Amino acid sequence: MKLLRFGPKGQERPGLVDDNGIIRDASSLVADFSPDTVSFELIEKLRKADLTALPEMPADTRIGSPLSRIGHFLAVGLNFADHAAETGASIPSEPLIFSKAPSCLNGPNDDIIQPRGSVKLDYEVELAVVIGKRCDYVSEADALSHVLGYALCNDVSERDYQKERGGQWLKGKSAPTFGPLGPWIVTADEIPDPQSLEMFLNVNDERSQTGNTDTMIFSVAKVISYLSEFMALEPGDVITTGTPPGVGAGKKPPVFLKVGDRLHLGIDKLGEQHSRIVARD
Repeated sequence: MKLLRFGPKGQERPGLVDDNGIIRDASSLVADFSPDTVSFELIEKLRKADLTALPEMPADTRIGSPLSRIGHFLAVGLNFADHAAETGASIPSEPLIFSKAPSCLNGPNDDIIQPRGSVKLDYEVELAVVIGKRCDYVSEADALSHVLGYALCNDVSERDYQKERGGQWLKGKSAPTFGPLGPWIVTADEIPDPQSLEMFLNVNDERSQTGNTDTMIFSVAKVISYLSEFMALEPGDVITTGTPPGVGAGKKPPVFLKVGDRLHLGIDKLGEQHSRIVARD
């Protein structure tokens, strides 16, 4: 099942994608997809619904972030050995965890805004996990049973803010629009093995990143279990799990994004994103 939100920015409604790829308005079944509503019980309710009875939306309907808001937007750094190598970093012995501000959530095809003073804007195609059941000291063996679904994420980053302005990576990861998510959440039953997904990212139609989640240093299950040692993960929390090599900062010399650049990225079974870099007003 594919869960999404559609409509004008700030006025999105919950929807489902039927077997023919048509967006159906699910607002008669659930008010929104948010931490207050997402659960395995909701998935069962939606699964029993007659999608053909739900209103059909036009093919050109804008798709927003699949979640209206979230409590945690967590991320794993340097989780692909070849990406760590390209940045000159050593392979972490434990997952390297940082946060993105929940306010940076963005629609999958919306513009990405370059912050004022930004000089090192970068991209990262990543597999994101959406939690469906509270996790508190969950075992690695049981971790995936707490996953509601998976989504495509672009962990947009400002490397100067991230690495050269002091303090935490949060500074370079959290500007408005720095968290394109979706186009939808694919429920976990459709992704039996999250460690075998092809992923790519193109900049202006040229391939920059190619990878597979099978080369992660720490698996999705390991990341969830590890995080649950330090905090309780709640329904609707998002964890984005790291990027393969090919980021702009890793090129020699580095090549960063500029206004007008176009991004096209995707992950097997999770859909694609198309976005453009624009200047901050």
